[in-house]
Amino acid sequence: MKSSNIMADKGRILPVDPNLQTWVCQNCRNYLCILDDTFSSSRSGMHGSLINGSGSVLGSTSMDHSFVVLPKQRNQVQGVPPRPRSGGVQPNSSQSGKAMEESFVVLPPPAASVYQCDSTSDEGGVHLSSQGGTSSPMQSNNSGLHSIITVLQRAFGIATTQMQVEQPLCLECMRVLFDTLDKEAEDVDSDIKAYEACLQFLEGEAPNVLSEAEFLKEKLKEERDAILAKIEVSQAHLELLKKTNVLNDAFPILSDGEFGTISNFRLGRLPKILVGWDEKNAAWGQACLLLHTMAQYFQPKFSYRIKVLPMGSYSQIMDSRSNKYELYGPVNLFWSSRYDEAMKLFLTCLKEFAEFANSKDKENNIPPEKCFKLPFKIENDRVGNYSIAQSFNEEENFTRALKYTLNNLKWVLFWFVGNTNFQPLSASLSK
Repeated sequence: MKSSNIMADKGRILPVDPNLQTWVCQNCRNYLCILDDTFSSSRSGMHGSLINGSGSVLGSTSMDHSFVVLPKQRNQVQGVPPRPRSGGVQPNSSQSGKAMEESFVVLPPPAASVYQCDSTSDEGGVHLSSQGGTSSPMQSNNSGLHSIITVLQRAFGIATTQMQVEQPLCLECMRVLFDTLDKEAEDVDSDIKAYEACLQFLEGEAPNVLSEAEFLKEKLKEERDAILAKIEVSQAHLELLKKTNVLNDAFPILSDGEFGTISNFRLGRLPKILVGWDEKNAAWGQACLLLHTMAQYFQPKFSYRIKVLPMGSYSQIMDSRSNKYELYGPVNLFWSSRYDEAMKLFLTCLKEFAEFANSKDKENNIPPEKCFKLPFKIENDRVGNYSIAQSFNEEENFTRALKYTLNNLKWVLFWFVGNTNFQPLSASLSK
């Protein structure tokens, strides 16, 4: 990102060369850039300042730990080493009139690669002056600023490789980083102290060296305990699997307000709630598959007079005379005799299976009051005194009858799971 001017303190706008590069803090993403305040003050010298994204200038008082020292007059600041007499950066004597004549950079020894020579620099130093003939003060200052930016670019790259932290960072983010590193150092020190205390405790204990025979005996006892633990876990898992039935997960029967649901498909209709035929057909298909699976499991003991033919969303019911009725729509809401007959036959088959379950409980010497019984009585086309017929029936009563039907089916499923070790029988399902 580049900017032609930046707002400084007290509303001043400091002009900045639009070709100068700006940096972004790698943590908070605020902008950091180098300013030449000679545009707004005296032109006798030039020094660099960092400005953050909020526009506040971070002067020398905030840069006590900066390793870049720019102006000559700052050589007298306490804590800054004097200019080296030999080596390091030696500005060209022909550029003594430039603003950056007395600038030098103080860096750690491993970062010496920042002083890379240009083809136009002499004696291996950093060439800080602009090339060419006479230039305006603005060009002279910008030339020195370009040199500063070049040095900072290399310094940031070196700092990133040495600190393993992306540079540059603003002062506030650097403080947060220092606090985090201090906390991590404290944690490491705490761990070291704990390890040292444990080591001292172990060194103070009397040595207890086992013989080879004792060691082998103890080893066999570890191995035996491990095997016993695995056997215990496997037995617990086996008991859980014995109590698990696939039908519970395959056909969840629940309630959704006024509707009964099977496998998340609703049955019924209400004036202000539209349930499409695709959803109702899918729900009947799931109910037919569940009842058919339970009935097939007990054949030939269960006299399967009325047969349920599960075929997904196009299931049918066949009566004792082999007449088939479609248990799917769409059908006319005022005249749907075949659809009503299919639902009535489904109720009849469900009732017969419930009576078979009651007889099985009596065979197992279960007290009569604890033998299986449906929660909602089924009589012809009525479930709990509500008709399941769709024609000329109130929508609320029709929906409640379907909900009670699914509730009865759920009770039959609970009985089936508790009294069988059901496993899917592909042979029986294919009949």
